[in-house]
Amino acid sequence: MSENLPCIILDRPQLAENIGATARVMGNFGLSELRLVAPRDGWPQEKAWTMAAGAQWPLDGVKVYATVEEATADLQVVYATTARNREVNLPVITPRQCAAEGMGKAREGLKTGLLFGAERAGLETHDLIHAHYIVTIPVDPRFSSLNLAQAVNIVAYEWRLQIMDTPGGEFTKNQDPPAEMKHLVGLYEHLESELDVSGFFFPEAKRPSMVRNLRSSLNRASLTEQEIRTWRGVVTALTKGRGRVLARIAKEALAREKAEQEKGE
Repeated sequence: MSENLPCIILDRPQLAENIGATARVMGNFGLSELRLVAPRDGWPQEKAWTMAAGAQWPLDGVKVYATVEEATADLQVVYATTARNREVNLPVITPRQCAAEGMGKAREGLKTGLLFGAERAGLETHDLIHAHYIVTIPVDPRFSSLNLAQAVNIVAYEWRLQIMDTPGGEFTKNQDPPAEMKHLVGLYEHLESELDVSGFFFPEAKRPSMVRNLRSSLNRASLTEQEIRTWRGVVTALTKGRGRVLARIAKEALAREKAEQEKGE
């Protein structure tokens, strides 16, 4: 089971101390894979090891990425923790629901990730298009600000409870797992490039929100790799079909023009 536990992804963390405190939390609750997206002060940072207080293995194995897209590319289920509505239409769940649902995914052998935003601003809307669920911690609205490591602590604790309560036997389903995010991104880019050509994104100012809506709806579908290949085939077929239609129209127009010329002569 351990290899299927979620990785922790910190997007643009600002303080080495918070990275170290996150590693300490991960050590407490049995998580080991830590990914950093564009840490503000670079990596490695000695203060992180000091703050980890002996939980050095998540720090020793840190993987650094330039973007959230790259950090989630090989994952099949991504849970993004945020306290605010970022205009992305994804299921919103609590940490407890996240752990219960996510542990089921882990037992199926799926690769999962828990995504957390930067200390100051949290996750941005463009980050959430790489997630399947939004996790919101039910804090008192009078003071909803949580330290980064505190947020990781709460979510990781709920996962640990699920591990303690998980029966030894595992059940498998006769179905394909959801595709890795990199395959979804490939479908998105393919579809969006053809929609650009067709003029779908109009007016241009609405393009970002239209792209978010398209990606969110496809994320919710949990498409498998085979389904993604099918959808890309659909996009390709429509594109080729459009070309054939335009070619036929052009051919018919030329024929009419030629007929008119011959009639005039």
